[in-house]
Amino acid sequence: MEQSSFLIQTVIYLTAAIIIVPIFKKLGLGSVLGYLIAGIIIGPYALELIHDPEHVLHFAEFGVVLMLFLVGLELETKKVWELRKTLFGLGGLQVGVTALIFTTIAHLLDFNWSTALVIGMGTAMSSTAIGLTALAEKNLLSSPGGQASFATLLFQDLSVIPIFMLIAYIAPSQQSAGFDLLAVAKALAAIAIIILASRTFLRPIMRTIAQTGVREIFVAFSLLLVISVSMAMQAVGLSMALGTFLAGVLLADSEYRYELRLDIEPVKGLLLGLFFIAVGMSVNLSLLANSPATILGFAVLAVSIKILILFSLSKLFKYSMRDTLLYGVTLSQIGEFAFVIFGVALAQQSITSETYNMLNAIVAVSMLITPLLFLLYERYLQLDCGEQPGDKITETNEVIIAGFGRFGQIVGRVLHAKGINATLIDNDPNQVDLMRAFDWRCYYGDASRLDLLEEAGIAKATLLVICVNDPVATLNIATLVKSRWPHVKVVVRARSRTDAFDLRELDLQPIRETFHSALEAAKQALMAIGESSSAATKFIHSFEKHDVEQLEATRKIRHDMKAVYGLSQQGRQDIRTVFELEQTPAEKTFKPS
Repeated sequence: MEQSSFLIQTVIYLTAAIIIVPIFKKLGLGSVLGYLIAGIIIGPYALELIHDPEHVLHFAEFGVVLMLFLVGLELETKKVWELRKTLFGLGGLQVGVTALIFTTIAHLLDFNWSTALVIGMGTAMSSTAIGLTALAEKNLLSSPGGQASFATLLFQDLSVIPIFMLIAYIAPSQQSAGFDLLAVAKALAAIAIIILASRTFLRPIMRTIAQTGVREIFVAFSLLLVISVSMAMQAVGLSMALGTFLAGVLLADSEYRYELRLDIEPVKGLLLGLFFIAVGMSVNLSLLANSPATILGFAVLAVSIKILILFSLSKLFKYSMRDTLLYGVTLSQIGEFAFVIFGVALAQQSITSETYNMLNAIVAVSMLITPLLFLLYERYLQLDCGEQPGDKITETNEVIIAGFGRFGQIVGRVLHAKGINATLIDNDPNQVDLMRAFDWRCYYGDASRLDLLEEAGIAKATLLVICVNDPVATLNIATLVKSRWPHVKVVVRARSRTDAFDLRELDLQPIRETFHSALEAAKQALMAIGESSSAATKFIHSFEKHDVEQLEATRKIRHDMKAVYGLSQQGRQDIRTVFELEQTPAEKTFKPS
């Protein structure tokens, strides 16, 4: 009977998502709002098809955990270190200032100081699930505003232990003795164990499992890894999402990062959708119907105040208006962690059950506002930043060129001269308009989006030429195409040696955009100081061969900077020796004029 009930609930969730989410996507309202509305409709306060949203919410929160793990896989340790100013500076100020302001407001509304502090800490949190999902869906996570949002959300996760300690300290029963040094020690020990495990025996285990060639076993191990780290973090009082993010970062330079991402991505997507449905089901429509002005008013007021705080902090850190708006919109809602804070406070009698129910309703409504704010943000970009919705691609060709700037144009002109038609895509509307003025049929759109590539006919294409200017987008496009359409040949541009390393991991032969032009400049420099054309050409060919070999050697040790430095020093000596050996007697007597 229980199994039958479980299957019926599964059918309800899937049916609601399949019907409602595509409609909202088609209307341009985004998938998150679709999931939330689906949850409201099937929840206990509407059609009453599902009666226990709390149980589903706790299970579906694992989708947020998986999302943070995947985000961690995209960030190497060095990149996280580069975010330290934003993480502790902007993130710390956001949590501190927001909590202080909302605590003061709550106290002015006649709440006692302990209740006001709980409200302030809960309201300071933003939704990791909604924020990162929206940023990823719109390919804005790598933008400055997206990185600021991500760093702030990460700091909020770091705030878990101090917040719980403070809630315990201000509880009326005050069973806590205050600062729990043992809890901090346990948390640090757990983090140290995760770091040690990832650096020692984890990778050999993954290698052994991968060598079995059984895909489902690797998927099972991937999930086991994330679940184990989550449970370890929860056991020491830390956020599960924070722990799995750390595990992802430590595996970011692993040779299995792409396989891990491909295996976990579908599970993450389903669980996140279920999480948003559960949030929608938790919206108490009867409470909203009885006190609509109070709940809606406080939700809008909370979101508005948070946006003002976020705008001010973003401007303090000198972000552009576009990134400031993105930062404000992404973090404007009250997050799912507020449910946990209020629940703990209720259990410790810091807030009443009436206040708890009211706060939860306000949190849920604030989450519903965020997708609408993203629509306004995109509308602002269209009106004031010259951005526009993606074009409908009406042709399919054997060749697709992603990025039609100064690099892509050369490729396109050569192919055109040979009578080969190519589908041209660029994400800069000004560039698209310029190309159309010169009679190039160029489409506006983001080539890292799966739907756009499918619309461009990638499944039937023979060749994809990636010429976009963003290294992150370049790697995303290459990874997506290599995994889904392995028959498509890929020619890709790399902006630097480090970008070339990542692309070589995909078994591609990236073209470094300034490499050959720099070699030509070096050849002309040799000739300008008296070298003959044939000797200069010979030198340049030898140097190019040596540099390509050294690039591959460096790729294998690139995370050991001491070894990289030693190889660089040896490489300079080796190429000089090669030059000397290749010189003819006449060339050896050459002296620059």
